[in-house]
Amino acid sequence: VSIPIRLYNATESTAKVSFRQLCPDHHSPISYKRWCAEGDHEVAYSEIQRGYEVGKDRYVIIDDKDLDNLPLPTAHAIDIEEFVPVDDVEPGLYYDSAYYVEPEELGKKPYHLLRRALESTGRMAIAKIALRDKEHLAALHPNGKGLIMNTLHWPDEIRSTEGLKGLEDEVKINPKELEMAKALIESLADTFDPSRYKDNYREAVMKVVRAKAEGEVIEAPEAPQPAKVMDLMEALRQSVEQAKKQRAGREKPAAETRRRRKAS
Repeated sequence: VSIPIRLYNATESTAKVSFRQLCPDHHSPISYKRWCAEGDHEVAYSEIQRGYEVGKDRYVIIDDKDLDNLPLPTAHAIDIEEFVPVDDVEPGLYYDSAYYVEPEELGKKPYHLLRRALESTGRMAIAKIALRDKEHLAALHPNGKGLIMNTLHWPDEIRSTEGLKGLEDEVKINPKELEMAKALIESLADTFDPSRYKDNYREAVMKVVRAKAEGEVIEAPEAPQPAKVMDLMEALRQSVEQAKKQRAGREKPAAETRRRRKAS
């Protein structure tokens, strides 16, 4: 079954603080030229060619037409290889870029049929697709009313944990310490709500930018005091108590609101 679709980036980096590189004397932006060392001249971006090095100073020229005519089924389509349980692919290790998948008019019925089938079976599609001069492994899975595609790292791109010395030794865990650690986790357990989190680094940088733009003097904050070395059990106990206080502070307004509603 062929399903005509369109892909859209699911994430963007607009929140990242971006700095320009400036000349220290004139405070003007630094520019870079595309320079041909052999001919000693600048090359316009539109004239630059793509080459694959096959030997010292020897290149095979590859143009857009060559790439468009690649003998790959994935060059113009997402080629589904198999359907696997969702839990089989570790997202923290294999997932890379995310794309929203939108069906074109003629592909709506098979698109939503595939989405419902994946949803019902708890599986996702493992596929191959060519993007940006490279073939990618990808995972297609349901997301709300549609499908989302995550490009995946190839197996040879995943590094081994061999050689990480901190993982080699067996560490003996005290049962009481384990119970305290579990209590800490439970005291902070919640459903994931991304709206609760904010980029503190960006906010701090923009505060400095605004202050300097208005001519204010920026005072460096006091350096944090080195933490006292304490027993692990005591550290866990204090963490649990602090977590309980934070949770109580978040839940108190909601509880007061409920009481007011009952009173009215």
